[in-house]
Amino acid sequence: MQPFKLAHATDANWQTALADCLRQLADIPPEANLGFLYVTDQYAADFAKIHRELQDKTGVAHWTGTIGHAICCTGKEYYEQPAMVILLTDFPAGSFYLTQGLEQLPSPPHEGLQFAVMHGDPRNGQLPDLLQQFATRLGDGYLVGGLTSSASYYYQLADKLSEGQLSGVVFSDQVAVVSGLTQGCSPIGPQHTITECDGNYAVSLDQRPALEVLKEDIGEILARDLNRIGGYIFAGFPVSGSDTGDYLVRNLLGVDPDHGVLAIGDYLHKGSTMMFCRRDGRTAVQDLQRMLGHIKQRLTGPPKGGLYFSCMGRGQHMFGAISKEMELIREQLGDIPLVGFYANGEIAGQRLYGYTGVLTLFL
Repeated sequence: MQPFKLAHATDANWQTALADCLRQLADIPPEANLGFLYVTDQYAADFAKIHRELQDKTGVAHWTGTIGHAICCTGKEYYEQPAMVILLTDFPAGSFYLTQGLEQLPSPPHEGLQFAVMHGDPRNGQLPDLLQQFATRLGDGYLVGGLTSSASYYYQLADKLSEGQLSGVVFSDQVAVVSGLTQGCSPIGPQHTITECDGNYAVSLDQRPALEVLKEDIGEILARDLNRIGGYIFAGFPVSGSDTGDYLVRNLLGVDPDHGVLAIGDYLHKGSTMMFCRRDGRTAVQDLQRMLGHIKQRLTGPPKGGLYFSCMGRGQHMFGAISKEMELIREQLGDIPLVGFYANGEIAGQRLYGYTGVLTLFL
């Protein structure tokens, strides 16, 4: 099957939307063997039924996916409406398997397992550690994916539904991919050393009160009214060993002006490095275009299809219009069959990111 087959639809009734998708997936070749399925909240309660119907009607046995507040496909985003997106793929026999949790992974690592598409439950506080354990069990494999973003059910699909863990599909080195990450924030000011902290509280940076350093970096205008920095200024943590300047973005949860302390949405470590970042639509567009240009240079031929996992804080909230983010991708890559969702945290490498977009193309 060349390229992969894409279908997407919206309707108040999931059966009607599914029937529309099945019409788009007419004449499914017998070699189709793995489906990716993402649905919005409005279909969450019927996710299992949708999965079973797709198995029965398409003959494709293996499926993976999850639920998102918003979902996306080639050139289009579905926000606050009942919708589903489907990508049917064909991979070499024996080149992938579905897994739910670490216990289903081989130990020691199976030779040739290098890449995985994973979905996780954001309510599981152990996910950062699980991601590293998962990648190690794959022989330092590379992971992509995202955390379910839902107001109701937190299902992940890997041949069957589950909650609370990490699940998805693992590929062997028979499957060729290119992947890239784009940041939704831009650094401001220099990097700082955390010289005193307590849990998620930054007490001092570079031996100075943390709030004093923040005010200096964000400038006088914002420093005069710290109420304005919510949702605009964030903490950034450079990724050790990254040759592309990647960093993890975490929320600023609050400030204590009396003691000069900052509350940050992650556990802090004395001696580690952090910086401050701003959420900026203009630089987000520039970085997305940079990432797309880099991926195009690495392509060895037309991709068969792809997956895109973006943050709930991106999309229309960052790019100014519904579907603008997906339109920018289509402008650069063309009408490649592409599906994904807007996540509660994005997976790239062995880490959990925020405010990023993670694109993977199958060659």
